Amino acid sequence: MITLRAADVHFSFPGRSILRGADCELQHDQVYGLIGANGSGKSTLLRLFLGEFKSDSGTVLRDKALKCAYLTQEVTLDLQESAFESVLAGAEDVRALEHKLKAIEAQFSDPVILASEKRLTRLIDEQQHALEEYTRLGGPGMEGHVLSLLRSLGFRDEEMDLPVGKLSGGQKKLIGIARLMLSRPDVLLLDEPDNHLDLDSKSLLERLIRTFNGTVVIVSHDRYFLDMVTDSILELEAGKLTQFEGSYSEYIFDKQLKKARQAQLYQVQQHEITRLEQSAKRLLTWGAVFDNPKFIKRGQSMLKRLEKIDRIEKPVEEAKRLEISLGGWSGSRRVLRVQNAGKSFETELGRSTLLQGIDLELWHGERVGLIGPNGVGKSVLVKMILGELPLDEGEIELGPSVRAAYYSQEFETLDPALTLLDTVGKAGNFNESRSVAFLRKFGFDYSQCGTVVGALSGGERARLQIALMTLSGANFLILDEPTNHLDIPSSEVLEEALLDFAGTILAVSHDRYFLDRIARRVVELRSKSAVSYVGNYSDFLEQSRNR
Repeated sequence: MITLRAADVHFSFPGRSILRGADCELQHDQVYGLIGANGSGKSTLLRLFLGEFKSDSGTVLRDKALKCAYLTQEVTLDLQESAFESVLAGAEDVRALEHKLKAIEAQFSDPVILASEKRLTRLIDEQQHALEEYTRLGGPGMEGHVLSLLRSLGFRDEEMDLPVGKLSGGQKKLIGIARLMLSRPDVLLLDEPDNHLDLDSKSLLERLIRTFNGTVVIVSHDRYFLDMVTDSILELEAGKLTQFEGSYSEYIFDKQLKKARQAQLYQVQQHEITRLEQSAKRLLTWGAVFDNPKFIKRGQSMLKRLEKIDRIEKPVEEAKRLEISLGGWSGSRRVLRVQNAGKSFETELGRSTLLQGIDLELWHGERVGLIGPNGVGKSVLVKMILGELPLDEGEIELGPSVRAAYYSQEFETLDPALTLLDTVGKAGNFNESRSVAFLRKFGFDYSQCGTVVGALSGGERARLQIALMTLSGANFLILDEPTNHLDIPSSEVLEEALLDFAGTILAVSHDRYFLDRIARRVVELRSKSAVSYVGNYSDFLEQSRNR
């Protein structure tokens, strides 16, 4: 059953076209991944589906009886409410019926109603209908359902009464999704629901989406996540919306075949069109020169034939990709040794141990993925390796000829007050013209060069950090969530550069697709150990299940 249809939809903001003739059909009980470069209009399309935006032309059709729920990239919650209260507030229909039933119950003490059999009968009927609807919506067991839902999303019982303001960004995102689920929508529109989630939470979210009875549209840059949950991919590119059946990996395969076939057919057709145009021009010229109506008629016939040809569109040229070259060079055979490392912090309840007895060694040329749940201490361990945090016990030693470069997920390596030109000029000892040429390789145009770093988007700052890494001359890259703010094309370019890198890589990441491509060893960090698994993330999953 079709739940939503877009037909020849055009949409633009002042001075910028977003959609040009978008078409798609969304079916009930199907999950769609909506992908495209940053700024291509994915969030805009969700708002068109929702009805918040109106198209310039074309139509977005959906049954008015269908209930749509929309999760924005940044979830807005009451930070004073408990996790339990926040999710329960999502059951708006049930809450409304509870208020209605209380109001009906209060009327039974009204002497005017008690004195009228007709009014009393009508009130009893109204109460009965409200109770039936309340039961149908699961009202009597709603609190138990909320508890069960929160547990299924990884919340411990003691966390359910915590104020939302004290929860992690990932937990807030899960609460936002749980609220939507509780509202019983027919269509779920999710804008990057997997942001800020650790690996375990992503698995829980995948399970929740797969069990949802309705239509789901997900904007995500997480290719592994898209592979796990989607039935179809909607690709937004250069204002065009193209629908592919299957998961993300199937989409990539089909897209490359389609593009190759289209390019070949386009070239063949262009050759034939050129040949016919030249023939028609010759006939019309000869007809005029030699006063031959037959030639003129044949030339005109050819032109009419050309007008009726169903033209094959020229394949869309891919947006200019980043030009990343990381180099790398041989240094010490042993790059890193962490021995019995420990770290504690002062809390409201006293001294709390975060890491204890951590041992880890990295050798030249290794590509290691560091994983673990949020809060286990991955970023703390990285900062201790970099010397930015002191150890409480143990020791950390870098090889004598190791030069490290650090990619921070919070962009701490960047000075927000400097312009892009100043930042690059300082790092590479470049003059202005060379800085501008260098920045263009990373997707920055001339007009952005004078922008201060603090005014850049997350994706732009991510690209700038990568640019600075290429200037560092490092042979040891320490990466903390490097794909978090990148769109899929940029992530893939970064991965190719890392695969060509001749040095050593330690990457903290929740991006399982990235870890599958890059990692040759996975280290799972726990509070009192760092356990190594040979292979990529998929190998880690298989080995950890068998332990």
